[in-house]
Amino acid sequence: MSAPKREFVKVEKQDGIAWTYLNRPHKKNAMSPGLHLEMHATLDELEADPETKVVVIAGADGVFSAGQDLKEYFRDLDENPAEAKRIRGISNRWQWDRLYMFDKPTIAMVEGFCVGGAFTHMLATDFAIACEDTTFSLSEVNWGILPGGMVSKALADAVPLRQALYYACLGDPFDGKEAARIGLITYAVPKELIREEVTKLAHKLMSKSPAALRATKQVIRQVRQMDFGQAADYMQVKKDAIRVSDPENSYNTGLQQFIDEKSYKPVYAPFKKRDEREKG
Repeated sequence: MSAPKREFVKVEKQDGIAWTYLNRPHKKNAMSPGLHLEMHATLDELEADPETKVVVIAGADGVFSAGQDLKEYFRDLDENPAEAKRIRGISNRWQWDRLYMFDKPTIAMVEGFCVGGAFTHMLATDFAIACEDTTFSLSEVNWGILPGGMVSKALADAVPLRQALYYACLGDPFDGKEAARIGLITYAVPKELIREEVTKLAHKLMSKSPAALRATKQVIRQVRQMDFGQAADYMQVKKDAIRVSDPENSYNTGLQQFIDEKSYKPVYAPFKKRDEREKG
């Protein structure tokens, strides 16, 4: 099957990782209606692709994204409210709804600039690794609007209130080290190491049981908004789902290797999946 034709998104698949780039480098990967349509379709494709184990979201030519394209996303749609509403819905779906509960692990590789609306899909990924010299900016207050899309909510959930207020209300830029300090990203590394670090994390994630990993990340996300009783019920449902639908039979396989075979220590490493055992 030939690869789908894309103009604003570029996908490179290698060793189970789908490197997915916003591809408008002449605009610092600012997001246009066309890009939103392509990213929405691309995530559907990657989630169903058996060869894709981890999805990395990045930007072409070393720039994560300068946010929404002010002309194409805002001004050009001002006189067409129906189309503006449609594009906003598609944007919110891929940047937040789809990524937030994606079935596979997701990593944001944040280089260059991460501005405004780009915070949405950066915060929706499971992990975010940034270059230490990446420039983060919520500059919307400087041109008279709120941080767009789901940014305000996602930011308020991700970092302490005082930090969210400071950077949203002042619009001051900050770097990757500060983003790591306030908990906006997972960690920051020197620019020359970022792809290596993202690859290392992706392969570590791929060593886990896919079913257990999927359930774990979705549980952590969902229980944050629940009380203890709701969380207990939700977690029990997820536990049952793993046992019913997991081709690896992770629960019993892990116990067998740990208790009976004494072949691994779960504090330090995952159990061996079926394909690893078949390789010897």
